[in-house]
Amino acid sequence: CSGSVADSPLPVEERVDRAELLGHVEYLASDELEGRFPGSEGGLKAREYIISHFETYGLSAFGDTWEQPFTHEGLSAANIVGYVEGRVNPDRYIVVTAHFDHLGIRDGEIYNGADDNASGTGGLLAAARWFGENPPDNSLIFVALDAEEQGLRGAFHFVDQPVVPLEEMVLNVNMDMISNNFDNQIYASGTWHYEFLRPVIEASVRTSPVEVRFGHDNPSGRGQDWTTMSDHYAFHRVGIPYIYFGVEDHDYYHTPGDTYEQI
Repeated sequence: CSGSVADSPLPVEERVDRAELLGHVEYLASDELEGRFPGSEGGLKAREYIISHFETYGLSAFGDTWEQPFTHEGLSAANIVGYVEGRVNPDRYIVVTAHFDHLGIRDGEIYNGADDNASGTGGLLAAARWFGENPPDNSLIFVALDAEEQGLRGAFHFVDQPVVPLEEMVLNVNMDMISNNFDNQIYASGTWHYEFLRPVIEASVRTSPVEVRFGHDNPSGRGQDWTTMSDHYAFHRVGIPYIYFGVEDHDYYHTPGDTYEQI
């Protein structure tokens, strides 16, 4: 992907507005959004927030709407979809995904979902901002997915009702839980299935202050196999290569303690 973040001469702190990125996470994980349950008032506020930033960052919509609505077991949900056209290969798409939904309110407690997955949505918005101003060679589709916690429903809907032909989607980059690890580690999972991605990632993170590890993708290996555990699985299922950035589970996972203050 010539023209990628990895190729930029600018250091990461000049490509990413730290305060803005943290502001995304703080707002999405705030009590005001009540855990972003699909179709809830908080979920609708999250949609509006993402759409407003896609517009601000200069992304384009497919058709006349940013929303890709769907229903699941009575839930009214919607993915938010925008794109940046590639300078050289406009019909070759890398799909960048992060789910913005979480568990809502349970037993009177708000499950804010800061790491899961306000963090990934913040990362998606930061990438959208950079590439909206600096289009790469290949086109990028940015998808904020809904109803991941209900069985990856938004991702399955996106793949089942694609905005461009599936054969034009060459890669999925998925971010789900990227902010909470006490050892300063994150995993790039998926290279067991798609070995050609490993040297690309190794070159991209050579100077990263965060330790980027590989694993959690071999069904016969040690530890959890994350192949089916987040939205990238919908792409993998139809043969689209993926890389999934995420941290290992922590004490705050799927608890009311997953708040902005813990990331």
